[in-house]
Amino acid sequence: MINQERLKNLLIELIKIDSLSRQEFDVAMRLKREMEELGATVWIDDAGEKVGGNVGNLIAYFPGNTPLARPLLLSAHMDTVAPGEGVVPMLDGDILHTDGRTVLGGDDKSGVAIICEVLRIIKEKRLPCASIDVVFTICEEAGLIGAKCLDVSRLRARAGLVLDSDSVGFLFTKAPAANRMEFHIQGLEAHAGVCPEKGISAVKVAAEGIAQMKLGRIDHETTANIGVIQGGIAVNIVPNSVILKGEARSHNQEKLDRQTQHMLRCLEEAAARHELELNGKPFRARVEAKIERDYDRMDVPDQAPIVQLVRAAAKNLNVEIKTMATGGGCDANVLNQKGLEVANLSTGMRDIHTVKEWLDLKDLYLSAEMVLETVRLNAAHPPTP
Repeated sequence: MINQERLKNLLIELIKIDSLSRQEFDVAMRLKREMEELGATVWIDDAGEKVGGNVGNLIAYFPGNTPLARPLLLSAHMDTVAPGEGVVPMLDGDILHTDGRTVLGGDDKSGVAIICEVLRIIKEKRLPCASIDVVFTICEEAGLIGAKCLDVSRLRARAGLVLDSDSVGFLFTKAPAANRMEFHIQGLEAHAGVCPEKGISAVKVAAEGIAQMKLGRIDHETTANIGVIQGGIAVNIVPNSVILKGEARSHNQEKLDRQTQHMLRCLEEAAARHELELNGKPFRARVEAKIERDYDRMDVPDQAPIVQLVRAAAKNLNVEIKTMATGGGCDANVLNQKGLEVANLSTGMRDIHTVKEWLDLKDLYLSAEMVLETVRLNAAHPPTP
């Protein structure tokens, strides 16, 4: 039932619109026009002002035609990661990719395009439909901060789908909590060629601390990473400052706390080994840490109505679908934390966050059919009194 050609063309059109985090205005205006053409009530919230962006989250309300059915949420994010400007989409058969200079932006414009096409089909075919809240968020890639700013009290739906994952055939119902960390390591500057013994190298302290850290895959539930290192101003100066930025994720709260403290302790122990006395005054390297909860874990039970709806939709389409845990976070983490019940349905994007990103259009079409069937079933099975 999905109009495949229209869906493909809309996806390619959206991919060509630059929309890095905090710069989503142009794609938001295109989607605003799309939603209004479909008869939705549309508004843009103040999330952009709160996060220093040029537009906020776009929210659209479709009243539906089956008032007894539960309202449903459909959501995807508008922003993409760098390098994501001047994307040149290329189509080889059913495979959509780029010229290798940029990401594709299928993360998450595939989800956005699917939602638009599903709503167009509903309107054209006059299909039974509950009221639908559509949320296109900003700044998902910057730490889910668009969703964090979303006022869910303005939504009628209490359950739904985020379309923002890769492997078709999976409904992601579990995702880890994550801590974001920033460590400022303070040493003591000195001339590197004249009197290096009068300095304390913050780079050396950082290196020793990182070398002692357990990073990467910690266990089946936990990962950790140091992703950014900034420091030093010249090769002839013993560096007095280094900033490290990293994260830890886990499906288990105790493991997350333990990993976070482990990373901090490694740096503190390294700093404690670096001290000297200069002109009768003691100096020691030190570490200042800023640790914040990036997002909480997602854990939607298999018996949840939204999970059962998607499973029934898959069965009707003769598609096998499994619930699964993911190591990544998405807007669904935040929406569940805000009291909604939201699972993450795949759209077929692959090798995301790299210039090798690609998407098989057959997967895109199948995901769209899954969403359409889920919407149809939701309207056909109103809650019992």
